[in-house]
Amino acid sequence: MKIVVLSQYFPPEVGAPQNRLYELAQRLQARGHEISVFTAMPNYPAMKVHADYQGKWFCSETMNSLQVYRSWIWVSSSKRIFSRLLNYFSFVLTAAIWATLKMKRSDVLICESPPLFLGLTARWLAFIKRTPLLFNVSDLWPESAEKLGLVTNKRILALTTRLEESTYRASSLISGQTQGIVQNIQSRMPNKPVFWLPNGVDGGFYDPQSFDRRWRHDRGFADEDVLLLYAGIIGHAQGLDVILDAAAKLGSGANTRWLMLGAGPEKERLMARVASESIPHVHFFDVVGKSEMPWIISSSDAAVVPLRKLDLFLGAIPSKIFENLAMEKPLLLGVDGEARTLFIDQAQAGLFFEPENSHALAEAAAQLAGNSNQRQEMGRRGRTYIKANFSRDLIAARFEAFLEEHLGKRKS
Repeated sequence: MKIVVLSQYFPPEVGAPQNRLYELAQRLQARGHEISVFTAMPNYPAMKVHADYQGKWFCSETMNSLQVYRSWIWVSSSKRIFSRLLNYFSFVLTAAIWATLKMKRSDVLICESPPLFLGLTARWLAFIKRTPLLFNVSDLWPESAEKLGLVTNKRILALTTRLEESTYRASSLISGQTQGIVQNIQSRMPNKPVFWLPNGVDGGFYDPQSFDRRWRHDRGFADEDVLLLYAGIIGHAQGLDVILDAAAKLGSGANTRWLMLGAGPEKERLMARVASESIPHVHFFDVVGKSEMPWIISSSDAAVVPLRKLDLFLGAIPSKIFENLAMEKPLLLGVDGEARTLFIDQAQAGLFFEPENSHALAEAAAQLAGNSNQRQEMGRRGRTYIKANFSRDLIAARFEAFLEEHLGKRKS
């Protein structure tokens, strides 16, 4: 098949959608399909176009045999809604121009959402290129923006809901990152084929036997320190004050060390809070490339995975779960619903704490910190479960079968 991927986010940027799409494209190409990608000039999460791409309107490149087309995008570090919309719509426009010129007629066009507005470009391209559209939903928007309080204007919410549902109707196929997203869309679009396309992991790359604990020693941590790692977006949805509150409750005498690695709109505030309140044992680190992450995870003792206590997140599965379990690191999971069912109840790969409950997190952290055998056993169970259910190779094979089944039906 000839497959086109349309996404605002793609490597060399780091992040969950970037990694997921790149790994999927690589595996589909290895299975004999022809893949091309239309994306923006890399800028996330620093919101500054990478040096090699500055000053360019359009360019094309080959990335590990993938054909990648990039177009200009307006970027700003401002958090205002107008700046965000300008960022989204600048790529909606330039991607439409560039792909209209360069995209060949294909068997399917896969569009990544969010941003939801990129669906406008996808629908245009599907129409003029006579190509079936698969709309891949990683986050239900505008529902998530409304429940997080990021968008409150009723008129904007109504318009974007209409855009969301009309894009679903215009799509030949839909996929969702979690079972909760899939069920939500199926309830509204019962006649559309909807596929569960979860995050996954390359167990060959994230292999605990291939990495040692030198990172922790290079940063001055002692062997007896228990390093609890949060790695990801430091944003509003994660509710990361729970980590600071738990650290304060455990106090300076605890052997736990809380590592917060990443970037995002909440980082400066959280760092200021740690300094002003003298919260002990919380350490901040900047974003690193994919190649460095296994060394950091290998040096940690458990992963902290929190989200805010919202019904919206009952179907959420943060991507950081997969890499940590693949590296045999147990979870301190503050995400109820689907993630709890899969990784705590079924995999038995960690401890659950009520979202935003710092007392519960402190207790769970103290329990894991005091029992290295429990950490090791949970870690082993986690890797076994991940390899059996969330291997990227397995996910790609299932997705390929879904495409061939339904695109074949469409052509007949």
